[in-house]
Amino acid sequence: MRITVLVGGVGGARFLQGVRTLPCDVTAIVNTGDDVALHGLQICPDLDSVMYTLGGAADDERGWGRQGETWAVSRELADYGAEAPWFSLGDKDIATHLIRTQMLNAGYGLSSVTKALCQRWEPGVEMLPMSDDRVETHVLVDDDGTQRAIHFQEWWVRHRGELAAQRFIFTGAAESQPAPGVLSAIATADVVLIAPSNPVVSIAPILAVPGIREALRNGKAPVIGVSGIIDKAVVRGMADKCLTSIGVEVSAQGVGELYGARSADGLLDAWLVDTTDDGVEVPGVAVHSCPLWMSSPEATRKIVEAGLETVGIRP
Repeated sequence: MRITVLVGGVGGARFLQGVRTLPCDVTAIVNTGDDVALHGLQICPDLDSVMYTLGGAADDERGWGRQGETWAVSRELADYGAEAPWFSLGDKDIATHLIRTQMLNAGYGLSSVTKALCQRWEPGVEMLPMSDDRVETHVLVDDDGTQRAIHFQEWWVRHRGELAAQRFIFTGAAESQPAPGVLSAIATADVVLIAPSNPVVSIAPILAVPGIREALRNGKAPVIGVSGIIDKAVVRGMADKCLTSIGVEVSAQGVGELYGARSADGLLDAWLVDTTDDGVEVPGVAVHSCPLWMSSPEATRKIVEAGLETVGIRP
């Protein structure tokens, strides 16, 4: 069986820990809208979160970055007055960014660079960036009565989402193309999963790349989404602030309706919600409730198995 998963962020990485325990081939299409250039280095937070988590090197206590990280370079930059205090880079992490940037500058595409980096970490899934082209999520904010656009990382990390967001802009998406292998991964999948990642800034940028939404809608594989909202509360992150800013109710039903039914110009064939949200209905979508807390890879595997059974697939 072949499973393709749309993912972003730490939650998506943890979801993949459970998916890869199934007897199947897994391909992860990873959000790159969070990518940012800093100190001349190309940083890909979601790709790295997935790679480090699946490679056993993520700092689970801090929730991001590498285990046993040190911060000598960051301190030196600060002494020069050149550090961005809201986005510090660890020394081990910098090594990854250096190699990625060198390869990109040498003419390799991001998908080829990601494949090369994964040779060290052996994530157990095929990792594909959503696009080799530059796509960045920017946020139009209201800052003391003045509207301005800032990079998503500045809004998310520096301002903690406190600046009122007017809308999210996926800069470069309209001119981008899916990375090599992305459309094939969707076309040849037996099932496509939408991870319980932030629907606005992790999943939406992937869908903004021309051809990906159409491939999901027209593909033979059923599309199953997993809610990252449990009992009207986000499991982690600030999806609530993102959803509120675009006028979507912070609930499993709100996000399910945002994705919509494939039969009605949306994406979903099935939608998994937590047992606390039993009774949620999304028109045209098979809604199934089960425990959604990803407390372990085994618990996450049961979530995936429940989703597969909803569309008549037994792993």
